[in-house]
Amino acid sequence: MHDLSFEVGAQLDDAPGKHGRTGTIHTPHGDIATPAFIPVATKATVKTLTPEQIRRVGAQAILSNAYHLYLQPGPDIVDEAGGVAAFENWHGPTYTDSGGFQVMSLGVGYKKVLAMDTLHHNRNDIRAGEKERLAKVDEDGVDFKSFIDGSAHRFTPEVSMQIQHQLGADIIFAFDELTTLADTRAYQEHSVERTRRWAQRCLDEHDRLTRERAGKPKQSLWGVVQGAQYEDLRRHATRGLLDLDARARAEGRRGFGGFGIGGALEKEHLGTIVGWVTDELPADKPRHLLGISEPDDIFAAVEAGADTFDCVAPTRLGRRGGVYTLDGRLNLTGARFKRDFTGIDEEFGGYVSENYSRAYIHHLLKAKEFLAGTLCTMHNLEFMIRLVDNIRAAIQDGTYPEFKAEFLGRYYAPAASPTQ
Repeated sequence: MHDLSFEVGAQLDDAPGKHGRTGTIHTPHGDIATPAFIPVATKATVKTLTPEQIRRVGAQAILSNAYHLYLQPGPDIVDEAGGVAAFENWHGPTYTDSGGFQVMSLGVGYKKVLAMDTLHHNRNDIRAGEKERLAKVDEDGVDFKSFIDGSAHRFTPEVSMQIQHQLGADIIFAFDELTTLADTRAYQEHSVERTRRWAQRCLDEHDRLTRERAGKPKQSLWGVVQGAQYEDLRRHATRGLLDLDARARAEGRRGFGGFGIGGALEKEHLGTIVGWVTDELPADKPRHLLGISEPDDIFAAVEAGADTFDCVAPTRLGRRGGVYTLDGRLNLTGARFKRDFTGIDEEFGGYVSENYSRAYIHHLLKAKEFLAGTLCTMHNLEFMIRLVDNIRAAIQDGTYPEFKAEFLGRYYAPAASPTQ
């Protein structure tokens, strides 16, 4: 069975902190042309869509969550079905994250979307007030209670690897500790070292499980870089993972196939922070930025060297009637769309804009029909996937600066706003 590999394509810029490029990730279940946006199929489903609809909007791969699939239906059932791709009828590459984000965000009480700035937020804006903390971190792992029924569970690096091997995704992530902008520098330092130690344990268990499950398709384990907004911690964390990778390979074992960039960071510093990490990373390994989807963030991430990224925002926004257009975001619940019989964005086109009117989707939203979420989600994913596809094409043909200026200048023009 083939392992994952990566080929670098066109380069964007050689300036410090700028590592934008195109490439191809080869997996046992197909190739991913990068940069690429990866839709999130948290519980082995992109909410409101069938796999056929996901393919129709151009998705190359999807990402599911180990925490949620561990709790329901259980990784043993997914394994018995032939892995997460077969279980959900997805014929293509798959990712699973380690479950670390959900264990912490749902258990420790972080809010669903980690704040990307601290200027207008206090600790309770980032953490969910005084709610009961359902998780406790120690050196060995995390004890937590299920958000479904309150039952007790424990994740360790080894357990995360065992779950992810049963889920069978092509790309899996090392178990890491999630921190936020509210955590102290001292805690961030401690957490980076703990995440490195956990990464070593993940490598060891991944190696053992790969040998034990020799008949299964090869899975690629990616290390996760933490360090918040501190340049020295980000670089130190990256070098620590590279050292673990080099040691594993020197011993004839499998190292990291790529790297994830995680943790909370301020929006204005996103590109800089990703650049610190990619400064340290080898060019021949792919990089995944976890949880990013706003258009300006995507441009910044690509320029800094991120190859793939995922986020629930396009699907969550769509279920509430929010949609992307070339002129910014719209909310189709607004009264002004009641008699608007144009498509969501006829210039952009796409399946939904070409077949359904704003007025019809407005009606569905007001009537609380599930089809509203399906149509808005399809449109948003197609918009985001095509945007990244166009970024990739612009890098390849040398027109990236012009494409970026034109797209962002229009999308963020003064007339465009989320309340439009």
